[in-house]
Amino acid sequence: MKKKLFIFTNESIFSQNEKFFCDNIDLKSSPEGLNKKFEVNLFGRKSKKKRVHEIKLKNIKIFSNIFSYLSEAIRSTKNKNTKFLVISISPYTFLICLLLRLYGKTPIVYLRSDGYGEYKAILGNFGKLIYHLMFNLITLFSNLISCRRYILRGKKGRVVYPSQLDSIWLRKPKNQEVKNFKLLYVGRIRTEKGIFSLANLIKNKRDISLTIVGAEKNTSYKINQSNIDIQLTQSNKLRLIKYYDDHDIFILPSFTEGHPMVLLEALARRRPVIIFEEIEHVIGDKKGIFVAKRNFLNFFGSLNYIKKNYKKIQKEMMKNKLPTNKEFIEEFVKAIDDFS
Repeated sequence: MKKKLFIFTNESIFSQNEKFFCDNIDLKSSPEGLNKKFEVNLFGRKSKKKRVHEIKLKNIKIFSNIFSYLSEAIRSTKNKNTKFLVISISPYTFLICLLLRLYGKTPIVYLRSDGYGEYKAILGNFGKLIYHLMFNLITLFSNLISCRRYILRGKKGRVVYPSQLDSIWLRKPKNQEVKNFKLLYVGRIRTEKGIFSLANLIKNKRDISLTIVGAEKNTSYKINQSNIDIQLTQSNKLRLIKYYDDHDIFILPSFTEGHPMVLLEALARRRPVIIFEEIEHVIGDKKGIFVAKRNFLNFFGSLNYIKKNYKKIQKEMMKNKLPTNKEFIEEFVKAIDDFS
């Protein structure tokens, strides 16, 4: 008989016709993968807006307010032979961790991004202070799993490397000749993602075009430039692969990242990647990633270097060893099991 695994997240989940949808692909694939080993129960916040990825689980509950969410967390503590996984640290999940501990449970907290960077990007130093207080209190009594060693900030914990890659992503990519600069960004239009900064950087540059894949209807209006094409969120894997293959360079302009899935996707399709200084840590041992500064001269210099050395860079990128989703889930299960 499977052990129960209760997963609590701050992410918004949309429900329609008894089906559940989210925007973050990790929130779909991780619970689905873990469900092969555990009996997963997923809890999240109720969204009124349509989301993209269908979460294929039997046991999902969503809540429209913090009080009903916390009440469910308390009820969950009555279950025996159960593990409790909390995804990321936010005000919601912070309170859930405190409640679980109050009722004698030790939560496993999965740090899938750098909360310090995210909160600072949104709220400045005040946001960084808020996260600092939540992080240091929660880590006193929780078991930790992280997607990056540095995110643990010296705390003890297990490190796993998230991935959505399967055999389809790893098929031989289409060859590309660089003429004009066709740039691609896959992700949401949010301040901490640096997309507004990137839009300003390439404003009025006719030889540079940018396609944004993943915008929501209520945010796409925020960027209106002739050289930027905005595609609303879609989840078809083959269609997304075609976007990568039809563009020259992938841009990840974020101010903060943990272990971005889109980076692995771009590398799998052998599209050189430009990031900015704030997230230099994501490179690791990967080939084909270039760091630029947030000024046009430096950024354009990176573009030109990639254009002149495109085939050489792609050849180097073939050396990359990219983790697969199967390997990630196996590591994740082992990390959870190791916490008795």
